[in-house]
Amino acid sequence: MTKIIIYTGLSLPFKEAKEILDSHDDIEVIYKRPIKRGELNLALNENPDIIAIIDGVFHQSSAVGHKEILNVLRKGIKVYGASSMGALRASELDTLGMIGIGYCYEQYTSGAIDSDDEVAVMLDSESLEALSVPLINMRYVFTNAVSENIITEEEKDELLIIAKKTHYPKRNYSSILSESDLDIDKKGNLINFIRESDDIKKEDAKSLLKHLKSIA
Repeated sequence: MTKIIIYTGLSLPFKEAKEILDSHDDIEVIYKRPIKRGELNLALNENPDIIAIIDGVFHQSSAVGHKEILNVLRKGIKVYGASSMGALRASELDTLGMIGIGYCYEQYTSGAIDSDDEVAVMLDSESLEALSVPLINMRYVFTNAVSENIITEEEKDELLIIAKKTHYPKRNYSSILSESDLDIDKKGNLINFIRESDDIKKEDAKSLLKHLKSIA
């Protein structure tokens, strides 16, 4: 039996996470809310084989520290990261044993992005519902919109400049588009494209869980 502790609930709701992993008879999964500084040391008391970090706090409390993760790795426990805080920490510690998965991790490790602001969102502390849109999701959607000839590269750059200068709790597509110079037809086409686009942070989280299911 493989014991896995997963910190999520924001990028991927617990219900959806359980739909992926709980059908596997050889896995015991403990689902926890977004990780804070100090919680990994407590997690060691539960003797996990694998720890998966998806979501973590950034500004509400102290973020999970590098030394905490390295301490877990030294004990022979595998640590995976994806999507949000997990992707960020994995990009910083992959040469020391942490394993990163997904688009967000690749964006960090390639140097395309380097700020925790890219994955930060405002959330409802009770429901863990996201109340803003992460910049990395906007980057992903706008880049794909260029590929589909919905907007130009220059228009994508303008939208991202607006998004970057907007404080993360206030980022949403409506406010970004309202500040842009896109004409009404392009805005309408882009809005429709946004509605049909994947939530890349969620997709990364799902990819991580599917990977864990395949190796357990």
